[in-house]
Amino acid sequence: MSKVATRSRLRTLDYSVVQQCMHCGLCLPTCPTYDATKVERHSPRGRIALMRAIADERLDLTRTFAEEMYFCLGCLACMTACPAGVNYAELFEQARAEIEERRILDNPWRRWVRAVTIRWLFMAPGRLRWAARLLRLYQESGLQTLVRHSGLLRLLPARWQELEAMTPEVSPAFSDELIPPVMPARGQTRYRVALLTGCAQDVLFSEVNRDTAEVLAWNGCEVHTPPHQYCCGSLHAHNGELALAAELARRNLDQFPPDRYDAILSNAGGCGSHLKHYGRLLADDPRYRDRARLWDRKLKDVHEWLVSIGWRRPPEGQPPLTVTYHESCHLTHGQKVVEAPRVLLRSIPNVTWVELPEASWCCGSAGIYNLIQPEMARQLLERKLRNIRATGAMVVANANTGCLLQLIQGVRRAGMPVRVAHPMTLLAEAYRRGNGAPEGPAG
Repeated sequence: MSKVATRSRLRTLDYSVVQQCMHCGLCLPTCPTYDATKVERHSPRGRIALMRAIADERLDLTRTFAEEMYFCLGCLACMTACPAGVNYAELFEQARAEIEERRILDNPWRRWVRAVTIRWLFMAPGRLRWAARLLRLYQESGLQTLVRHSGLLRLLPARWQELEAMTPEVSPAFSDELIPPVMPARGQTRYRVALLTGCAQDVLFSEVNRDTAEVLAWNGCEVHTPPHQYCCGSLHAHNGELALAAELARRNLDQFPPDRYDAILSNAGGCGSHLKHYGRLLADDPRYRDRARLWDRKLKDVHEWLVSIGWRRPPEGQPPLTVTYHESCHLTHGQKVVEAPRVLLRSIPNVTWVELPEASWCCGSAGIYNLIQPEMARQLLERKLRNIRATGAMVVANANTGCLLQLIQGVRRAGMPVRVAHPMTLLAEAYRRGNGAPEGPAG
């Protein structure tokens, strides 16, 4: 095989990271793409072997390799299974960054889409909100309904019709319209926390952010939620734009100085997994690296935070509810937060808990995976829906923006009488039924 022309990003890593894989195969049963295809290169072990060959300069960085890296969900289930502790997340991000730097998959259409979305729309909250307002107008004016019933969509390519059907519903109000910049604690103030409202979550699930803030306030937290927050950068890091991810990390560190808060809280599994690694992202930045390390220590998933401080049990008198829980891949495998959401949900009185089969198996959302790999995403969603249906649950809870969208669209298309809700929403509703008067500590 020919030598690569320039030094590989993978080669600049601590080489022990690339060598760490023992090729034991314990990751294979946990990998959704390998499970579906049984092709070695579609497994974590196979992908690491390809990365190592490039790092050793035995293999060129080709289009085939690039397509393989984007066929990976990045669900990180392999990291939970790996007995050697291989940091697949770092390898995965570095590989995609090199692909983008070398423009292996470059074409005019892809270049334009990435420029408009990743490099423009998601770099400034005002731009994203501007686009969301236009989409809200399109939906609320009745124009979307008219277009869908007119037959005009049948003139578009099939893939465009699928994308239009996946258009998410924009929230009637954004997070800063629902949450004050400082929400005082209900009762005695125990902690001062910052709440991250995200980018997509801000415009699509702002009510989840409001519910999160209220739950925290009911549990003795003074909640600081600055308006017009920046994207966390996970979209950029997972799609090969590490420089932009680092820039967004700096903006968040400026907006949320970590020494001012007892905790900085995320309620989205995918965002939180990235947010907990600003120290690694900014390790070579002398101005920000110390703050980034402190940030990593202060950054908590809201579920793990509530359990750690001893949350208050919602009051009795709740309606009966059968609930199951689909795990966000990055909450479970990236952050290792597994039991806390379950503990909180089971603390709601009159909840009948049903464990979801394959709860940690990816639903196919995986950031923008359902947009760039629709067939594999569809297979994974159908598998998830079969498992949800088998539980007989009235509600499926989930704690990640992308998963919520994927599941909502899935149950709607399947005609399933199942509500999809964030655990913070279910907790907030339970508190409100008791006029915000939770009982004594539950944990």
